[in-house]
Amino acid sequence: MVLETENKYLENKYVLFKLDNEDYGLNIDNVLSIEKFQSCTRVPNAPEYVVGVINLRGEVIPILDLRKKLNLESKPSDQNSRIIITSSNDIVVGLIVDSSSEVLEINDENIDKPSATGEKKFNDYIKGIGKDDKRLIIILDLEKLLDIEQTGC
Repeated sequence: MVLETENKYLENKYVLFKLDNEDYGLNIDNVLSIEKFQSCTRVPNAPEYVVGVINLRGEVIPILDLRKKLNLESKPSDQNSRIIITSSNDIVVGLIVDSSSEVLEINDENIDKPSATGEKKFNDYIKGIGKDDKRLIIILDLEKLLDIEQTGC
């Protein structure tokens, strides 16, 4: 019984999504909803990765292009694109992703710390690399992604 409790403590659920052909994850505790892509109202003088705002059920939510935020190649949205509505430290922001596929439980033992390779700014946003039987999942640190000074929201 104690072992079961310890194992449950070590498992976290992640909402998985794709950017290019890579799998990414956000802790499900930070995800409020996943919405179909919709056009945004542009905001003057916003950083390049802030696409604009949407009105979602009466709430105005800033929308970030996660590809631009992570310095990935830009891609037009299509019928598979989704907006993941997230919340961290009372900041609600939508993130545009190529697609969102599933929720996956990953044991903490199967998450490695990010290596020091690659662009430092991008690595700052990575909480770890999760492993399951068939793939690697880049787990993002939402709190760092939504840093108010960096995001401009």
